Amino acid sequence: METRDAHVLELRGETFGTINNQISCEEAFQNKTLRPILKMQNDLFIQVFINYAIKQKNVFFSLTPEKKMLYVENVLQRDIKFRNALKGMIIALFTLEEYSEYIQTSSNLNKRMMNLLVERLKSQMQLIEQ
Repeated sequence: METRDAHVLELRGETFGTINNQISCEEAFQNKTLRPILKMQNDLFIQVFINYAIKQKNVFFSLTPEKKMLYVENVLQRDIKFRNALKGMIIALFTLEEYSEYIQTSSNLNKRMMNLLVERLKSQMQLIEQ
């Protein structure tokens, strides 16, 4: 019987970027774990953000393009409940080994995680606006 970890790794697919001895452990974790998860969960993140924006009285949809970019950044920095929900969607796809690695430097990895997610959402603004 295959383990949960094997199924999770199979679902996620390949690593992004290079992983060698010259990069930090956090950068290796980002390329090996975070990027594949963010790519896999991309459509879900977009829908979750759209739902969030609608529940916030649709303010987002009336903003200028520049203000929309700032809105995405501010929401993921200031709305702790929403941020934690997104973080949970990522952490849920860690293997047990990755989770053990994550808790060693969770603060720095959380920053990387949210920065990657902010950039991902901002780069797909056209999908969010539809």
